[in-house]
Amino acid sequence: MSKRWALLLVAIVLILILAVTFVFPAQMVSPGPLSTGHSVAAARCFACHTPWRGASNEQCIACHVLADIGLRTTTGTPIAPKSVKASFHKELMERNCLACHGAHRSVRPALASQQNFNHRLLRPAIQAQCSDCHTAPDNKAHRDLKAQCGQCHQQEHWKPASFDHDQYFKLDDEHNTACVTCHTNDDYSQYTCYSCHEHSAARMRAKHEEEGVRFSDNCIKCHRSADDDGEHSESGGGRQRDD
Repeated sequence: MSKRWALLLVAIVLILILAVTFVFPAQMVSPGPLSTGHSVAAARCFACHTPWRGASNEQCIACHVLADIGLRTTTGTPIAPKSVKASFHKELMERNCLACHGAHRSVRPALASQQNFNHRLLRPAIQAQCSDCHTAPDNKAHRDLKAQCGQCHQQEHWKPASFDHDQYFKLDDEHNTACVTCHTNDDYSQYTCYSCHEHSAARMRAKHEEEGVRFSDNCIKCHRSADDDGEHSESGGGRQRDD
């Protein structure tokens, strides 16, 4: 066989391989099965991929509307409510879908291995606006709470929180009240006991001195619950009343 015929045969084989690749791309170059959500495009590789270039953000956004991601399907059907109440994708500093998402099960993008979402990917102006995306837990510690989440939680790890109210004062009996009763002006770094009863600092100081108890404006140093007799901490330095 002459060299010319050998080159022609090689060229024909290459052309056949390219033709088969374009006709049956899934069988020729697919890295594996598609994820459940993308399985409808199993036979339409070029819906997501451009020949010689691969997938791109533009092709992802052509199907996935940024404001609807996580909230509605590509057909507009609402997704069952989760802890996230708004799509944050439109607030990302850089739109790089493939950094976090892969359509094929065997392909794991670089950021997909991270256990928690990196909030530093968001625009700095909204990084602290947790309530724009997340719904606060419906419990007595968070109900009607207006403070910023960052006072007790970290963006990297929601749990464990840095605050347990029972460690300071038990919200039992009459003290199971709204947060603003003790924490005024949405400042949860401070508290006051003088919003209720007939308390005043001068009256409480006189009453404590009358009983021979060292007085402190930091009431929870000695009183840890609604118990009338008081639950005194070891650091309180006072004595329990005898009456």
